[in-house]
Amino acid sequence: MIGRLQGSITLKQAPYLELDVNGVGYELEATMTTFYGLPPIGASCTIHTHLIVRDDAHLLYGFASEVERTMFRRLIKVNGVGAKLALTILSGMPVDVFSQCVLGNDAATLTRLPGVGKKTAERLIIEMRDRLADLGGASASAVSLAGKQSGDLAPDPIRDAVSALTALGYKPQEASRMVRAIEAEGMNSEEIIRSALQAMVN
Repeated sequence: MIGRLQGSITLKQAPYLELDVNGVGYELEATMTTFYGLPPIGASCTIHTHLIVRDDAHLLYGFASEVERTMFRRLIKVNGVGAKLALTILSGMPVDVFSQCVLGNDAATLTRLPGVGKKTAERLIIEMRDRLADLGGASASAVSLAGKQSGDLAPDPIRDAVSALTALGYKPQEASRMVRAIEAEGMNSEEIIRSALQAMVN
């Protein structure tokens, strides 16, 4: 199991990133919460990881903190919730907000996330309630990455934001509508994604 990687960022294309560790490039899929805290390309950082081995691929997922990774691992144990949906959930809301939804039986907010219908929301509330006690409501976003700095502006941040939202499970038309609904001028792609996701759950 690959539990943690420390190296320099060679690619940032949400939700994907590549980390160079002693000359070996590791491809990861990360939550948007993790992307918000990433330093620019070329900078060093430490990423907590979870490896999923399938017959056709080895998939590596990256997280800014152990709390976020722990939540991911517990989510994928819920019946009907795979790695893709777990990543979408943690991209759409921080760990503490998700915990509040579960403990407050707030299925309505959970169903605003792509791929989470009423039945899935109810299942998350039932199965995750007892798995949150030892997390203490800590937010993954509160843990900073080594060398954290402002991200670089993408050549076309709006296009990249729409692409990232589509990769998270939103339909292209819905992703475009989400981006158009916010004041995206002057933002980089990660800021646009964050604002669009926050607007969906608020």
